[in-house]
Amino acid sequence: MEHLLSGMHQFQSQVFQRERDFFDKLVAGQSPSALFVTCSDSRVDPNLITQSGPGELFVLRNAGNIVPAYGASNGGEAATIEYAVAALSVRDIVICGHSRCGAVQALLQPEKAAALPLVSRWLRHAETTRRIIAENYTHATGDALVEIAVQEHVLVQIENIQTHPAVAVKLQRGELTLHAWVYHLETGEVLAYSHKDCRFEPLNAANSATTARRVIDNPMLRK
Repeated sequence: MEHLLSGMHQFQSQVFQRERDFFDKLVAGQSPSALFVTCSDSRVDPNLITQSGPGELFVLRNAGNIVPAYGASNGGEAATIEYAVAALSVRDIVICGHSRCGAVQALLQPEKAAALPLVSRWLRHAETTRRIIAENYTHATGDALVEIAVQEHVLVQIENIQTHPAVAVKLQRGELTLHAWVYHLETGEVLAYSHKDCRFEPLNAANSATTARRVIDNPMLRK
């Protein structure tokens, strides 16, 4: 805790004072360009990954970057999505999974969360991912299976978020773009789903705009 308090003091006495004009502008309101949905994992920092500053991203985080389908959960996810899209008029939504995700691993091996009843209950919202992996990727094991599951899981959340009315309306108008990303802890690389090629590719080489359509025969996911 001591290092957190020290950091807060440094922010208030140095950073905030140095950037006072910038922070005064933020007081007037926010106009983020994107809603960034990602995992609560402490190793994943949306602003660091995207090199964005305060006010640029509206962030939604939870265990496993799960987006329950509309009406499936009483949590705050639906309200956050609605506010970002309908009130803040974000133009992009990024759903970003990450390598070695503990939630995805627990989804594949439920015994890992056996002593965590609330986590187990939350992961029920990812049942679609579990079924896709169990029925379509029986050949994969180990780290390769986890990587496939992380990617498929992000695509499922892309599908789920389109069931939210505010999102559906903006998509129909062409006022919103969805992006499916996977961040690799090991390398700092971000993969984005290319709808054109139906696979995840390095972000600088991919058209990251995607839709709900899925290709289970995706050769990359089946490696």
